[in-house]
Amino acid sequence: MNAEANYTIQRWFGRRTGRKLSAARRRLMTVLLPRLRLDPYSDLSDAAALFPKIADDLWMEIGFGAGEHLVAQASRHPNIGFIGCEPYVNGVAALLAAINDKALTNIRVFDDDVRQLMPAMPAACLGRLYILFSDPWPKVRHHRRRITVESNLCSFARLLRPGAEVWFASDHTEFAAWTLERVLRDRRFTWLARRADDWRLPPEGWIETRYEQKARAQGLKPVYLNFMRSDADSP
Repeated sequence: MNAEANYTIQRWFGRRTGRKLSAARRRLMTVLLPRLRLDPYSDLSDAAALFPKIADDLWMEIGFGAGEHLVAQASRHPNIGFIGCEPYVNGVAALLAAINDKALTNIRVFDDDVRQLMPAMPAACLGRLYILFSDPWPKVRHHRRRITVESNLCSFARLLRPGAEVWFASDHTEFAAWTLERVLRDRRFTWLARRADDWRLPPEGWIETRYEQKARAQGLKPVYLNFMRSDADSP
């Protein structure tokens, strides 16, 4: 087991369940999920062993919602292994249904708080990290719950190899600015903006989700931030 692993239980504040699952999705949760679920108490030191037929890279999405972005990326990049993290049961069930329908073999799932998984993962194992439209926790007293707090940035930096990218998007401008401020203070990350309006433009290869379409329909303008893991070893 990874010597750096720390399995202290963290309090979770987000929603876990929604409407009742259909019989077909309950069966997927019973039959398919155990085959795809990652166990942070097991030895994850060899990330390649999770995907014995995948050689190119390992990418992760934190908070995949209903999974449509994760499935689209996995379909587009069959030679890359994907880890999807999402504690919301209905979202996990929706992802499993899509995996089953498309017969995808390059996705593994962690259906709990990602902070429980990251310490068990090997250093420099990720080539890309997606953080798309996560809960902005807009009240100041709740900012410590945001996914981009400093402690999580440290975990991301450990998992990302130099040159790996973080794709962040949000329809909450204040949360995006709050995130940018904290990432820019950390020399382990470099903002890849090239023009003044880069934050308004999705990166090449972007896949729009239904959540993003809904936000635009409500008049919200998403913010896109693209970062690269630098060679620096300390924040």
